[in-house]
Amino acid sequence: MKISTKGRYALRMLIELALHHEKDYVSLKEISERQGISKKYLEQIVPMLNKSGILRTNRGNKGGYMLAKPPRECTVGDVLRATEGSLAPVSCLDYDVNTCPRAESCATLFVWEGLSKTVADYLNSITLQDILDHASDGNGDYCI
Repeated sequence: MKISTKGRYALRMLIELALHHEKDYVSLKEISERQGISKKYLEQIVPMLNKSGILRTNRGNKGGYMLAKPPRECTVGDVLRATEGSLAPVSCLDYDVNTCPRAESCATLFVWEGLSKTVADYLNSITLQDILDHASDGNGDYCI
């Protein structure tokens, strides 16, 4: 599994918003400038995050974006599922019900299920707040 720039940039965008949580809305221009990410690229990411309920948007003079929930309630897993789709290591695990005709006799299915569970558990255990806390502890920045 490889996380695309879409997933990495979405995470950077949301960490930027987490830094400003409970303040005013932040414009894409500000995020773009602070993170060194093209505004046009961020515009492609926003609909995915908005649809998944991660972002709150406000149009107009004081418009922009903010997190829809506190940083400690938004996980890296939430962000990556919104931008990457399934994080399953094999296509037969993309959905809750495995419809693969070979599932009953697949000798390696348990390997892929274990990997999928491990990845999901790990990504779901890290929140945006955890990343902010880690960065402020002097353990590095949040370069992704």
